[in-house]
Amino acid sequence: MEYLKPFVIAEIGCNHKGDMDIAKRLIRTAAIYCEVDAVKFQKRCNRELLTPEQYNAPHPNPANSYGKTYGEHREFLEFTVEQHRELKEYCEEMNIVYSTSVWDLTSAKEIASLHPKFIKIPSACNNHYEMLEWLCDNYEGEIHISLGMTTHEEEEKLIQLFEKKGRNKDVVLYVCTSGYPVAFGDVCLLEITRVREMYENRVKRIGFSGHHLGIAVDIAAYTLGASVIERHYTLDRTWKGTDHAASLEPEGVRKLKRDLMATYEALHYKEKEILDVEAVQREKLKYRKH
Repeated sequence: MEYLKPFVIAEIGCNHKGDMDIAKRLIRTAAIYCEVDAVKFQKRCNRELLTPEQYNAPHPNPANSYGKTYGEHREFLEFTVEQHRELKEYCEEMNIVYSTSVWDLTSAKEIASLHPKFIKIPSACNNHYEMLEWLCDNYEGEIHISLGMTTHEEEEKLIQLFEKKGRNKDVVLYVCTSGYPVAFGDVCLLEITRVREMYENRVKRIGFSGHHLGIAVDIAAYTLGASVIERHYTLDRTWKGTDHAASLEPEGVRKLKRDLMATYEALHYKEKEILDVEAVQREKLKYRKH
């Protein structure tokens, strides 16, 4: 197996709490302290995405809500397309890749207008074929897609759509379990092997989007062939909101990038039977029969 250099994405999502200053702090910290490759936000048109009943219902966990209804909560956490433009420009200043997950057609069109390097399709929307087809026809960048809560039949239909559109080599496919957080037994790392065997030659890269605790699993995911690693990221896991508890703080993201790069450097065969570093030790320590 050829191991590609790991590409690490710190998913900010809505962990900015609707505050542009916090969003920029998250970008700056990810770029300078964590040294990851990209950050990712989310974009929703809530009136399009939610039914009136869903929009006007109370938040299922009122302690985490930023509004009287679920719709108001989601609106509070939304940035406008102009705010996203500002965040993208700030990412460019910080020399880090900007991206966003899009949950509906309106959001896909808005974010595509900013021409990011890649757009992410969350697991919840990987069967939104109208949106996927529009992106194939109108967006020139990479399309990253998570496979959480998706059947094998749905996976195949998804890839065939991109093949039909001639865009499959722009696809990065993520193994994912949709839960927050996910117990280790539900991470199911060997799905990476299955997805690689099925789709590695049909798409651009295989990735892993994790919602588990700690960073050990991500190293294993990389060694199994997932060269794009995405983790939720926050400045404080105790902050109000649904995703913070399943996120890494800056120190965790920094260690994740460090350990992935160390693993990348180590994953190869010996270039010769006795390495130079061993030669000195061999001369000094190797048993010699007297």
